[in-house]
Amino acid sequence: MAENTNGNPNPTPDPNPAPAPDPTPKSNPPEAVAVAVPEEASKPQEVTERRIMTPSKLMMKVKIYAGLLSIITFIISLPILASVVWLLYMKDYDCEKLLRLPKLQTGLGVGLLFLFLLSNAAVFFKARFPLPSFFVIMVPLIVVLTMGLALVGTYKMESSRIMASPMWFKEKVRNDNNWKNLKSCIYSSGVCDELAARSITLKAYQFSLKKLTSLESGCCNPPGICEMDYVNATYWRRSGDGVEDKYEVADSDCNTWDNNRTVLCYDCDTCRDGFVRVMESKWWKLGVFLIFMALLLIVCHLLLFVAAMWQRYSG
Repeated sequence: MAENTNGNPNPTPDPNPAPAPDPTPKSNPPEAVAVAVPEEASKPQEVTERRIMTPSKLMMKVKIYAGLLSIITFIISLPILASVVWLLYMKDYDCEKLLRLPKLQTGLGVGLLFLFLLSNAAVFFKARFPLPSFFVIMVPLIVVLTMGLALVGTYKMESSRIMASPMWFKEKVRNDNNWKNLKSCIYSSGVCDELAARSITLKAYQFSLKKLTSLESGCCNPPGICEMDYVNATYWRRSGDGVEDKYEVADSDCNTWDNNRTVLCYDCDTCRDGFVRVMESKWWKLGVFLIFMALLLIVCHLLLFVAAMWQRYSG
């Protein structure tokens, strides 16, 4: 509109007036709102679905792992069954019957057979009775672990009362009445006669290189400290003057030795020690086996118990 220079109070209106601005603030288009509302509403639904699906997937993984662990536990228990066959059908050797060790061997075989059956029964009933199955198998496993530790000589003073432990063997051999019977048994087994027959053609240096068992070196030969001259495996000559006096205090086995085939070194301390080492070797290996199997089964059944309790109470 042009400005009136003549001071007319009624100015001439503009034929094309501009539209007045709308004081109401502009709002979002309805389409935008309609789109935004479904997107915001879908997010809580997706989170809810994730929360529902995650426990089910975790439960499925737990079931799979529990099944694999059950198979592994069964496979681990199979060596126990093999040891049962070995213990029940292996004959005693090296005069073990004089110490009543065959009875212990049979008892261990029967006990391990029950352990094998209990272990697999606990695996079978773990889903229905997780807590009773766990405690029923844990008690014999702890007993087996304790027995294995005793056989390897973990307990020093206490193991002297446990059969087939190192301290028990030493106590039995120190008893002269027991050793009298054991000595006769060793002689009757012909250990030294067999050694003499195998080494009849060997020279002194060849015999010194020959690997001997604990019984052969302890009962059939004089101790090395005696410094005797080799003639054959069971006949040795004393060498040097005053050797008997020199080692009389240091080693009484030097005077105990006799070339008589019925005497040799059967009364020597080295013979007793050799017998103990032979016994320890067998029962020490059995003790290590019991420890190893008990620890493996304890871990497996503990994991199975945790998996069973998770499946029962996770919901």
